[in-house]
Amino acid sequence: MKATDVGFTVQISTLSVKSSTAPEFVDITNLVKDVIRNSRVRNGIVVVYSKHTTAAIKIQENEPLLLEDMTNLLERLAPMDEVYGHNDFNVRTVHMNEDECPNGHSHCQHLILSTSESIPLVDGYLALGQYQAIFMVELDRDKSEREILVQVMGV
Repeated sequence: MKATDVGFTVQISTLSVKSSTAPEFVDITNLVKDVIRNSRVRNGIVVVYSKHTTAAIKIQENEPLLLEDMTNLLERLAPMDEVYGHNDFNVRTVHMNEDECPNGHSHCQHLILSTSESIPLVDGYLALGQYQAIFMVELDRDKSEREILVQVMGV
């Protein structure tokens, strides 16, 4: 039996997620749920993926004081005002853009986070725990919009 015989579906959608500061935890759970609803997949897996090296995807609790604690942790681990070779535009020669900004701290913060999360889909619902939410974590300043891919796979 082939996957197509049982109605296997793969759907990929792109979300445009806005941020206003960094670090910032943007709850995208409802946006992901909308993609799932439109896919009509009932059971499978959902992959949420950031196309950026300075914007992460994390599952965490959406509690204001905890979000503040996590923001403070990121800033302590890789402070913006630290010296980063990536920010030395007189020496750096690769992946340079006209509007390049010094964001070495953002890349270093991303190291402890992740580019994607995979969540089981059961009976049309994300199998998230009671307090779990899906976040796009903005690590770079003033990026305003990010592309997040949501891939829904299943039956």
